[in-house]
Amino acid sequence: MSRPHATPRTLRVGYMPLVDCAPLVAAVRLGLDRRHGLQLELLRQGSWAAVRDKLLSGELDAAHALAGMVYGIETGIGGPRGQMAVLMVLNQNGQAIVLAPGPAQALADGAPLREALQVDARAPRLAQTFPTGTHAMWLYYWLAAQGIDPLHQARALTLSPSDMPAALARGEIDGYCAGEPWAAQAEATGAGVRVIRSDRIWPGHPEKVLACRRSFAALEPEVATALAAAVLEACRWLDEDPQHRVQAAYWLAEGMIDLPPGHLAECLLAGGSGLRFHGDGAVNFPWLSDGRWFLHQFRRWGWLSPDAAEDDALLAEVHRIDGYRLAALQAGVPLPRGDSRTSILFDGMRWE
Repeated sequence: MSRPHATPRTLRVGYMPLVDCAPLVAAVRLGLDRRHGLQLELLRQGSWAAVRDKLLSGELDAAHALAGMVYGIETGIGGPRGQMAVLMVLNQNGQAIVLAPGPAQALADGAPLREALQVDARAPRLAQTFPTGTHAMWLYYWLAAQGIDPLHQARALTLSPSDMPAALARGEIDGYCAGEPWAAQAEATGAGVRVIRSDRIWPGHPEKVLACRRSFAALEPEVATALAAAVLEACRWLDEDPQHRVQAAYWLAEGMIDLPPGHLAECLLAGGSGLRFHGDGAVNFPWLSDGRWFLHQFRRWGWLSPDAAEDDALLAEVHRIDGYRLAALQAGVPLPRGDSRTSILFDGMRWE
């Protein structure tokens, strides 16, 4: 474990108001950042586009980021291009697709999704949080598996997650995919119903990552490793005891997320969501196979050329596996033997 420096290195770290930013908050509240010679300044962001832009400009040193967003920035899909790095995965699972009460009830009554959303009469308006982010990928995959072309038979809108429940209540959208607490908020207010959780679409899927510019990871490897080690310890703490998640909910409610702590605790403790932060390190390892899945989906929707010959070289640059291994050693976290894993999605697709 790193020893604290006389003067901690300050890092500006961005986050979105979602319960899966909890590892960053816990790292600061528990003093884990200072134990590793750092002082994390957590900065709330209004949108994932703002996270992207501030990472690229250098206003943020690192950020709580959507896994899919990193590959979108790296490949320049639909926005500015930049060289990115994934230091570690912050969590798995914990997201949901929400529909307005009418379509949700029709689906519960046994109607096919196409009929519930009235696809043949109009294009349903479905929101996600960033065009290449995880929420877009879960939404598109779910629609396509049920015979709905997400690019031509639905209207995809980009909204900040905290704005989604109100937009659904006003009838501006028919549904959305977002992280907690914003799926739970729709149910609490009667605006919508969770119809499928993301851990049913892809059990154990990567969700948020600790991301930074590749130049930061390459030029300051010791700092990047110390950051990952501190956050790894926070992830382990969150999974050690349910009461730790309750404590984290109170910290999140103190200016991080504008909802009561009890509401946030329910989201962090919800056993059905499968939200995991550590899993003896299996959650946090930046699996190369996960990155390949996102690039495969980008090609599926026509955003990348069919040629995947350079994918492994790209992923070796983005996924800072050597740095993660050093951080895991500092934090005393077990390491897997390989750098890829096998996943089975809800439609039976086996991804290796």
